Amino acid sequence: MKKTRSCLNVLLLIKNSLSMFCKFPQRSLQEWVSSLPVFLLLITIVFAGNCEKIHAQLLKVGESIWHDYFTLRGDIPIPSCNVNPDIELELNKLAAETDKLDELFTDQTFDREAARTSLEGARQLCVKKHQLARQNQARITPAVIAFSSLEASVAAMSIFAFEKNRFILALMVFICAITCAVRQRHIAFRPVITLLDNRISSVAQLSGNLILVISAWVYRNSVYQSSAVVDHPEIYPTVIIGFLALCGINLYQLAKPRQGIKPGGKLINALLSIPLFIMMAIVAGSYFFLVEGNAAGLAIFFSLLFDQANLFLNIGLYIWVGMLLAQTCLGELVFYILRPWHMSPELLAFVAIVIMAVPTAYTGASGIIIIAMGATVYKELRRVGARRQLALATTAMTGSVAVVLRPCLLVVMIAALNKEVVTDQLFSWGLKTFMTSIVVFFLIMLVSKREKILIAPLPNALKSSLKMLVSLLPYAAITLSIVLGYIYLLNAYLDEFSAPVILPVIILCLVIYEKLFAYNPLADRREQKMHNLEYEIRFATSEATIHIGALLMLMALSFVLGGVIERSELLNALPEYFGSIWTTLGFLIAVLVGIGAVMDPYGAVVLVSGTVAQIAYKNGINPIHFWMMALVAFEVGYLSPPVALNQLLSRQAVGQKEVAKGALEGDSFWYRHERTLLPLVTMGTTLLLVAIVPILVGLYFAS
Repeated sequence: MKKTRSCLNVLLLIKNSLSMFCKFPQRSLQEWVSSLPVFLLLITIVFAGNCEKIHAQLLKVGESIWHDYFTLRGDIPIPSCNVNPDIELELNKLAAETDKLDELFTDQTFDREAARTSLEGARQLCVKKHQLARQNQARITPAVIAFSSLEASVAAMSIFAFEKNRFILALMVFICAITCAVRQRHIAFRPVITLLDNRISSVAQLSGNLILVISAWVYRNSVYQSSAVVDHPEIYPTVIIGFLALCGINLYQLAKPRQGIKPGGKLINALLSIPLFIMMAIVAGSYFFLVEGNAAGLAIFFSLLFDQANLFLNIGLYIWVGMLLAQTCLGELVFYILRPWHMSPELLAFVAIVIMAVPTAYTGASGIIIIAMGATVYKELRRVGARRQLALATTAMTGSVAVVLRPCLLVVMIAALNKEVVTDQLFSWGLKTFMTSIVVFFLIMLVSKREKILIAPLPNALKSSLKMLVSLLPYAAITLSIVLGYIYLLNAYLDEFSAPVILPVIILCLVIYEKLFAYNPLADRREQKMHNLEYEIRFATSEATIHIGALLMLMALSFVLGGVIERSELLNALPEYFGSIWTTLGFLIAVLVGIGAVMDPYGAVVLVSGTVAQIAYKNGINPIHFWMMALVAFEVGYLSPPVALNQLLSRQAVGQKEVAKGALEGDSFWYRHERTLLPLVTMGTTLLLVAIVPILVGLYFAS
């Protein structure tokens, strides 16, 4: 009886434990066909990236256990030479051949003894080859076979993912874009609210996606009709089917608007609800179809996304990391530790910008961290009494100052496309640029403050913060353990090259820790246990799916828009030499901000590398100086009309209602428009300093 009860208790314990991991609430159809496949694709990328590092270490382990493992792991060839040749017969053959040659070229006779010595040496060498082959065959034990099979399997997984990375990216892009379209969450100036918004937006999306379908079909036919070998043939049908699916969704939404849409609407608002990538597609389509008569042009430049497949897969991973991070209490706990200091709103805004620099640098773009942590930053600023306009401004520029810090993926891309610079140089000057921007932000806070800059007395605040810091120690311990594990076990460091596959492992472990062991002091226990681990990961993946679709489609069409600018030769009409360093700087600032205002950062880097950068170099601008200017100018562009991408993302993170309430506040021009003016003045001033000061210092020392 006791044994039966014990067994039942054990089974109940196992059931409860598994339910925390494997309790699958009822998934919607959308989650089955979008979130789950995207999760599997993301896990595949992480697993394949780690397999590459594991394989390198397995080779080292194999060599340390079995000498000459690199030979044993392969098929050992059996020597083809003869161990017991007929020496006399071979000598006679050589003598006959030599006599024939002597008749033509010389009167010298065949040296039989020298030939015999040579043949004997060859026979001895053959014997050694056979002996070595037999020895190696004898050394191939079951342990070697098992280990080499494991090592080869790990290598095969890594190679397969590398060879299929374009197809994986294509699947991810269109699964996420289709999900985003179904939810009507593609990035636009305003969301779809009214029936007129839905009608205009759906018609525009249908038109843009049809243009892309036609272009992809023409491009596919031209590739197959050419004599060149078709690389990655699976990409072409995937792209065509993906855009056709988007067209089908647009037709369905046009015929049957989603529930909750209000009647009526204004035309100007409806036009603003058209997604940005569709606007780009229509503009580019008009150029390629009507001006050039090159229907395949859009698809050609769209396919540039797949040429940099690893880079954009990493961006997908970073977005997922951001969404997983948003599911943790880490951001809230960091601000929780700051609460005893009782900072005034302006001072907390400055601290928030500095704190958010770290995740921004690791996620590679300011937009990702706004999506992931923007709501937390906004909520904490509002909690200490910050005006809505200040909180919205800080949220919008949360990551703008940190894109120049190590190990930002954008900087790595710049170094990869421009042989004039290397990452170490860029990151070194990036730190100086970052320090400049936060000093500028602090000074503007001092000037625009409405209250005194306050902070609690040091002894009491420090003591309370240190007590609260205990809640962060497990997070630090987990992160440090994983980082050290990678260093000592896989010889991989958390840098700009390995961060995309290491960070997901770290954040997933933090999520697991929170759901199974941690207690959030800011949340009710019942609320904290409401959702299990599977739900948290599923929810984060669902949100990441939407943002991946929105951002990657915008990036892809930025490549297309960049192609229009390149093919139209607008920049080629500019003079190569301006005659004055100040004229050159003025031109570069205007062009770079303009590019940043209409393109995503990665598309902008590709366009600028082949055009504007060459103009800068020819006019005596140092390459490092130019790219520091470019990065800051891009961020100014992302905060500037007409697009103001980071403002749009902050609106998504905070919510349209808060933005609308903020627009009604303020008793002067600055405070009514602080949401827009504060980021622009901060980053604009930083841009002028980054552009001008190096030139002034150089001229001073030159004189």
